[in-house]
Amino acid sequence: MQPDHQQTEDKRKELGRSDEPVEDELVEEFENTVAEGADRLNRTWRALVITGLFGGIDVGLGIMAMLAVKEATGSDLLAGMAFGIGLFALRLAHSELFTEDFLIPINAVVAKHGTWLQLVRLWTVTLVANLAGGWLFMWVVGAAFPQFEQLLLETSVKYMEGGLTLETAALAILAGSTITLSTRMSQGTSNDVVTALISLISGLLVVGLGMLHGALNSIVIFGAMHMGAAISYTDWFLWFLWVIPLNMVGGLAIITLPRLIRTLELIKKERAKQGEKLAAQGLAG
Repeated sequence: MQPDHQQTEDKRKELGRSDEPVEDELVEEFENTVAEGADRLNRTWRALVITGLFGGIDVGLGIMAMLAVKEATGSDLLAGMAFGIGLFALRLAHSELFTEDFLIPINAVVAKHGTWLQLVRLWTVTLVANLAGGWLFMWVVGAAFPQFEQLLLETSVKYMEGGLTLETAALAILAGSTITLSTRMSQGTSNDVVTALISLISGLLVVGLGMLHGALNSIVIFGAMHMGAAISYTDWFLWFLWVIPLNMVGGLAIITLPRLIRTLELIKKERAKQGEKLAAQGLAG
């Protein structure tokens, strides 16, 4: 005879470290993401700008490694893995990448540790600062390594030439979901070696397979523009306008929404706790 739902829950609570209705690992991950998300949402304007700028610079570091490996080997997959150096730098330096904010701060908002307005502020400032930091860093890369000119041009044209089609839309959705998933995976470990492995795999998938990522690809395109590519800022912006929303669909709909549903009981409990705390503060005031 199959055990009923209550028996299953009672057994899980008996064997687990906590009395929560989900696995202990999910409880720990939820608590960590809410705490980190609240920290990100409540950063000062200065902190937001600086972490976003360094996010763009870290991505530029990965692009520099990607170009070097691509020129030496001709392999897109190896170049993609080399790009993972930039993602690893993001993790270790605690910088911000726009699509990394599709999971962690949303957990904090739905748990009442932040507001939707704070989330919009985080997204907007991080994205603009990522682009600005990457634009500046790629100017330096272009000045230092003029031999990358043709490779940057070819890569940029490859990103932009297809326009919006079913294939390119799917590539943009997959880029958003892959980066968001790698963020969730990184939250599940404190081991730097595992984090490095996740970063390399993410680079292999996103860059090695030619996915379309608004922030990452834009920084490559900026590098090509610095070196004289016949790409205008209008051309870039029109491309950017459809890639970014599809990145968001991939990260939010494919990864974040199912994760929120999976931890719904924890979210409800945390929202109730925060509601009681705010009510108590209101009475005390």
